[in-house]
Amino acid sequence: MSRFEVPMPQMGESIAEGTVSKWLRTVGHHIEKDEPILEISTDKVDAEIPSPVAGVIVEICVEEGRTVEVGTVLAYVETGDRQEEFSSTDHSPPPRSSLVDSTVKKSVINHNKTTATEGEGRSGSATEVERLRDKSSPVVRKIAEEHSISIGNVPGTGHLGRVTKTDILRFIKDAKIHSNHLVSENAISSLSDRGTASEGELDSNSEIEVWDTFYKKVEHPSFPIRLGDDVLPMDRLRQLTADHMVLAKRVVPHVHSVIEVDFSSVDRARVRISQREEFRGRRVSYTAFVTWACSRLLVKYRNINAVLSGKDIIHRASVNIGIAVDLNPGLIVPVIKDADEFSLIETSSKINDLAVRARSKELSPEEIQEPTFSITNPGILGTLVGMPIIPKGTSAILALGAVEKRPVVIENVEKGVDEIVVRKTSLFSLGFDHRIVDGADAARFLLELKELLEGFPEDA
Repeated sequence: MSRFEVPMPQMGESIAEGTVSKWLRTVGHHIEKDEPILEISTDKVDAEIPSPVAGVIVEICVEEGRTVEVGTVLAYVETGDRQEEFSSTDHSPPPRSSLVDSTVKKSVINHNKTTATEGEGRSGSATEVERLRDKSSPVVRKIAEEHSISIGNVPGTGHLGRVTKTDILRFIKDAKIHSNHLVSENAISSLSDRGTASEGELDSNSEIEVWDTFYKKVEHPSFPIRLGDDVLPMDRLRQLTADHMVLAKRVVPHVHSVIEVDFSSVDRARVRISQREEFRGRRVSYTAFVTWACSRLLVKYRNINAVLSGKDIIHRASVNIGIAVDLNPGLIVPVIKDADEFSLIETSSKINDLAVRARSKELSPEEIQEPTFSITNPGILGTLVGMPIIPKGTSAILALGAVEKRPVVIENVEKGVDEIVVRKTSLFSLGFDHRIVDGADAARFLLELKELLEGFPEDA
């Protein structure tokens, strides 16, 4: 009989945590290998997690709605004789509340037995909260060991009171905390012996922690609730969106440039495509035309298809364009990978497919990862122009305004006079990271985009 862990998977290189959305199987259920046993939500994507082996679920460690770090054990599956043990009993699905209570209690009991056997000196009645609190990172344990400090004496601010690096550095440095918590004589002696060097080290570590918090963590302010107000907790999608928007705006100095584009040439191209036998009755969206044009220009404007990383500029080798999709409510940005390799018709098909699967929650995690540039189209809802926030990890985003008939002044070369004509136009707004994209480069990009769309090639 063997016991296998079901961990929270790494669903993308930038994803550090996930939320258990729904358990599809309960304790006692026999499952086959690769059979889905739960659903998780991570960075706007829902995914089913399969069992690594065939066997019986013997323990569920994380209840629905809880967010945990990548690698956290979600459940245990046992193979072999354990299956016969469960088959002789009634394993009909218990109420959800009892499921959570029983599994958490079982986890605590098993942990207490293990720690007692290992002789770690902990009390057999230790709770799961206490167990998680004492489980700290290697960096925290190293600092604690250097200063002869017991992590159990440090007030933690992490998940379930877990002690973070900031907590232990503050504990060492803050005299007020020292007065309320026990510090060993060895720790005091160690700090005294280190003197100025220790303080300098702490100052350096504290500065690193400040920047780490600034770039990665968000704490939204609270406001008083007034009589008659309706208070609704944010769902996971809204929480992620809120945090990402704050971090993106906090880090990048945003600048926006606007240009007007005449869509007369694009309209003629749409008519030509609709008349082809293989595309009869199908319409290619304005977004597809713009995406195709941007994919060709981004190869040339490398700083717009790049990201600032520390003191380096990373020019992306691929052109991956994210297309914002309205979920009403919510927003998701699926990505067309290697967009510059597709024709206009292929680009249109890609956009339609991603949008349909985004609204039905059928996207894979990989399909929202690694954008190098983004396009959003609030114009389809009548917006004239937008000033979008640049997504993290990129340096630019393009917003498309409504395509509407407007009066335009043109020069009649034959008559030598100016004329007012009616044309379909749109206002494009390019938001860019002014740390690596100069205003002149942004203006040149927009101008070439305008020229390409206003003289759209027939062989696109």
